[in-house]
Amino acid sequence: MSRPATRTPPHLLTLVALSGVSALSMNVFLPSLPGMAVDFGVDYAVMQLSVSAYIGASAVLQLLGGPISDRFGRRPVVIWGLVLFLLATIGTLTAQDAGSFLAFRLAQAVITVCMLVPRAVIRDLFDGDKAGSMLGYVTMGMAVVPMMAPVFGGVLDELFGWRANFTVMGLLGLAVLILAFADMGETVRGGGLPLRAQIANYPALARSQRFWGYCAAATLSSGAFFAYLGGAPFVGAQVFGLTPAQVGYWFAAPSVGYVTGNFLSGRYSRILGLNRMILIGAVICVIALSASMLATLAGIVQPIVFFGAIACMGLGNGMVLPNANAGMMSVRPELAGTASGLGGALAVAGGAVLSALAGALLQPGSGPEPLLAIMVASAAGSLLAIMWVLRRERQLALI
Repeated sequence: MSRPATRTPPHLLTLVALSGVSALSMNVFLPSLPGMAVDFGVDYAVMQLSVSAYIGASAVLQLLGGPISDRFGRRPVVIWGLVLFLLATIGTLTAQDAGSFLAFRLAQAVITVCMLVPRAVIRDLFDGDKAGSMLGYVTMGMAVVPMMAPVFGGVLDELFGWRANFTVMGLLGLAVLILAFADMGETVRGGGLPLRAQIANYPALARSQRFWGYCAAATLSSGAFFAYLGGAPFVGAQVFGLTPAQVGYWFAAPSVGYVTGNFLSGRYSRILGLNRMILIGAVICVIALSASMLATLAGIVQPIVFFGAIACMGLGNGMVLPNANAGMMSVRPELAGTASGLGGALAVAGGAVLSALAGALLQPGSGPEPLLAIMVASAAGSLLAIMWVLRRERQLALI
């Protein structure tokens, strides 16, 4: 039996808020990581698991959340995800040791469904290049939150301690839950696609070279950013000698670029097309990060050089990710949630590996070179992926 549509589709603001609270939970506390390690009496690498392990848990949850949202609808997945996130946040605030904190921190990863569902909702409502354009606008609005979050988080840490950041997470999660409950209309029609029918359609999705090409472009482009999340707090504190608040200020760099890239995606994706926008964004990432690496090797080790390149990387990612996500979901529109979840899972799984690698390679006395090397390699892989998609499409056009 079809599920009655008792509400209209969600407003753009609701989709932005859902994506924003998910992004905020990932990075608002990053300037506090060194201090949290001292507070719990553990090494920085242990506390860094609150980033890398969280990203890994997010990958698994996106893999499950996408098909569930295709079957049971976008609305219930969002509502229950937010409720569970609030309970986990209470756990992080009451944790007395690093092990308990990390367990509740992993449980917080359930909020990742609020990242994948808005993408699927956009694909439910729009097609092709139009979907890429709308995703650009949604992620542009969403990026404002993580842009300011590390700045805000660094200030909160210096004034009230690291737990203030998790208090803010909980309060904002509650506010978004209320908003979603009131406005989150269902966009999956006909009761959703049964899981058996989804499984029957998986081979068509799995056989699509376009799908895997778009996944690789998104995974490797965002991988550079996730590596940055894992290593930048160390680089800021240990290499540049910045305070938590100063780290927070500099942490806004990728989000400034990302907002700009998202705006360009919203404005030009329908004009230039998905693939061309991805290609331009990938080239920007490679050039910016390579230039920073060369400058560092030449002895120019300054925050403006490092974080300036990161801002340009954010610009490139803002062009790559909305369009690559729209490309993934265009392969099998009836599996938009599954495609969004699978693509997101691959992106965050790759990000978890790169984030952990960055944390492992950055040891006392090291400079930013190991982190930059990881980021350059990841960005270059994204460029190769979209070039592969373009080559494949040219081949098909000749058949």
